[in-house]
Amino acid sequence: MTARILDGKALADRVRGEVALQADALRGQGVVPCLAVILVGSDPASSVYVRNKVAACEKAHIQSLRFDYPADVDPATVMARLEALNADDSVHGILVQLPLPPQFDEAAVLRAIRIDKDVDGFHAENVGRLSQGQPGFIPCTPYGVMKMLESENVPLSGAEVVVVGRSNIVGKPIAKLLTNAGATVTVCHSRTRDLAAHLRRADIVVAAVGKPRMITADMIRSGAVVIDVGINRIESGPDAGKLCGDVDFASVREVAALITPVPGGVGPMTITMLLANTVESAERRLAREPA
Repeated sequence: MTARILDGKALADRVRGEVALQADALRGQGVVPCLAVILVGSDPASSVYVRNKVAACEKAHIQSLRFDYPADVDPATVMARLEALNADDSVHGILVQLPLPPQFDEAAVLRAIRIDKDVDGFHAENVGRLSQGQPGFIPCTPYGVMKMLESENVPLSGAEVVVVGRSNIVGKPIAKLLTNAGATVTVCHSRTRDLAAHLRRADIVVAAVGKPRMITADMIRSGAVVIDVGINRIESGPDAGKLCGDVDFASVREVAALITPVPGGVGPMTITMLLANTVESAERRLAREPA
């Protein structure tokens, strides 16, 4: 068996086209969807992410506002900007690029974003809504994973799922989303004993642990669906400098039924669902406005 590749870029392009149409419809009603992005410092990866997000907004007909601050900025300055953006009715989404420099209390910064503008889905109240199955903004990477599974009609109700990784950004929220969809979910992590035994009984594996190629073919049951959220840069050997996931793609592809590549799998869906959340926020704002 050779797994079929789940092309995240193709799906992202399709969803972004749908988002652009929604944005155009809102503009026709006098509402311009707007995302405000705050970047503190000059971390190269963060700078690339922000640049990509701003470019994606433009292509999806979403207005973007970018606010850059030096790494040594007083947190009070950024908090004041957040307060102003919260009060600005023309702004529908607010994103603070993480990680922040050490003088910041990241949890406090995330709490400062209004929940109806928290298009990253990181505010504690949105996390609580997700845990209770209530409407709220879903973190973008887990949202993208769910969209990918939905696009392939992968059955979730009753499925055995193993999530490898327990971060607040991916592992925990994707486990909750899958649980809400009726799956039986096991969350594994660095202290899990006999990870392979858990993985071998899984119908679906979601890898989000940040360790290059740690999941190999002998750990995967035949016909499983494998979603690789990891993105790692190989530091040595013949593949030095190349990107890879948490899954050993070459070997696992010969066992699984469906697999995402790295790059080109889950990655493109993360920004896509950020755009979708921003347009959804604008739609909610329009629905709340008096006729």
